[in-house]
Parts: sequence; C-alpha cells; structure tokens
Amino acid sequence: MVKIINSQTAASFFKSGQSVMIGGFLNCGSPTLVINELLKTDINNLTLIANDTGTPDYGRGKLIVAKKIKKAIVSHIGTNPETVRQYNSNEIEVDLEPQGSLAERIRAAGAGLGGILTPTGIGTSVSENKQIIVVDDKEYLLEKPLFADIALVYATYADKYGNLAFYGSTKNFNALMPPAAKTVIAEVDEMIEPAIDPNNVVVPSIYVDYLVIKEHR
Repeated sequence: MVKIINSQTAASFFKSGQSVMIGGFLNCGSPTLVINELLKTDINNLTLIANDTGTPDYGRGKLIVAKKIKKAIVSHIGTNPETVRQYNSNEIEVDLEPQGSLAERIRAAGAGLGGILTPTGIGTSVSENKQIIVVDDKEYLLEKPLFADIALVYATYADKYGNLAFYGSTKNFNALMPPAAKTVIAEVDEMIEPAIDPNNVVVPSIYVDYLVIKEHR
C-alpha cells in the first residue's frame, strides 16, 4: 500500500535545484497543501514543469512570487503578472511550449520514448535549436521527453493502494505527470474504501509513492 503522509513531510522531500512537475490547469485541479509548506522553507532554484504559472495568489503561482522558481517550462504565463515581471527583469527563465507538445513531452517521458514528432512550431521560433526530421516529405520537430525529480499532483479520490481518480476537468495534467517523475506525491480530497472500482482508476498505484489526504494535512 502507498504511504500516507502529511503536507509537512511531503515538503521535506523537495530539495533546491530539483525539477518539479505540478499538476493543474490554472487553479483547476491544483495541489495547494504541499506548496503552502514549501513556502515556509528556504528551498529555491526549482525548475517548474506545468501547464502554466497560475495566478499570484494561489498554488504554484505563489512559488513564482516567492522567487523559488529559476526556470518555468510551461505553455503560458499571462495569468501571473509576477512571472511576466520577473521574466522581463531576467529574474526567471521561461521556456514556452505549445500546450499539446508540452503534454506529449511529459507523456513520452512516462512511456519511455525518446521523444515525439510534431509539425507544431515548424517555421517559428519554437523550432530554434531543435532537430527537424522529415517523414514522407513532411517536416516534424523532434520534441524530447520531459522528466522530473518530483511530481506533485492533485486527485479527487484515492484508495489505500494509491490508485487515483478525478472529477471532471481536474484530470488535466495531473494524470499525465506521475509516470514521468522519480517521486510522486498526490494531494487527495477523499479516501475511498475499500478501493476504487478498477474501471474508474485513472492513475494506477504503481506510479504513486505518497498520498497527502486533506483531512490529514
């Protein structure tokens, strides 16, 4: 069975300089408990891999405001003015990726692939310094897999084995990230007993190392 821990213990697994995937689409399906604990530490120089940098007053957006992120690999930053300010002041590095390419790079890491081929970005600045491969006379960018030291994700439900399930659009990047990280921490709203129906499992327990249950925060 997966180990259930509190948010303080979860925060202790993070180290400065790590690459960290954080689930959520803006504030939808965003883990918050462990992030709030990270804000109390001196951890910094993190590389954030996420759909976006959120908003300055919630979740991973707070990590930007606290200057704990040295680099963000994301699909957009416009909802967080502090990310824009830091980028314009050369205080943070931002690697903007097309959203689909970002998702596929994460998926490729979890699937053990050497990368994915996509036409998205051909002929634009996205293709700079990237390998172009021709297949059947059509050009594709080789987008390499994205791995992380830690994935911090949200789930609506978990069971004692560590299987995860989601309500509605909270699935987003939370379902993609666990296979692509060395250590996976899932913040969960509710523990299901005795177990989640196998037909409803989205992330199997084999990918989950720790659970933080909200009532056990």
